[in-house]
Amino acid sequence: MPSPRVEIQYCTQCRWLLRAGWTAQELLTTFIDSIGEVALVPKTGGVFAIYVDGELVFDRKTEGRFPEMKEVKQLVRNKIAPEMPLGHSDTAVKSQAQKLEESHSSSDTCEICPAPAPKIE
Repeated sequence: MPSPRVEIQYCTQCRWLLRAGWTAQELLTTFIDSIGEVALVPKTGGVFAIYVDGELVFDRKTEGRFPEMKEVKQLVRNKIAPEMPLGHSDTAVKSQAQKLEESHSSSDTCEICPAPAPKIE
């Protein structure tokens, strides 16, 4: 399988194929040379989820909403090409993973999650 692989799972019962197709088109247009494959995977049960190389980056059920396209591009970029600027779609907002890593490395307690910061020696 070409890498990186982006998988968009969408609900056929909810008729979200057009949304999934539009998302795929936007990703393929934005990441012309960085994405190996975009797969549209029909599911049922209200699913709309985006995976990059098997890792979940967005789930409609967990978030309680659909993602903004800007957000999708940022999430995918953070996984496949972190240094790539996104132009007008880019903001100073860091990914949750980056915030968590910075929080854990800069103090004894984590500002984002209740876990104590790991000791790095």
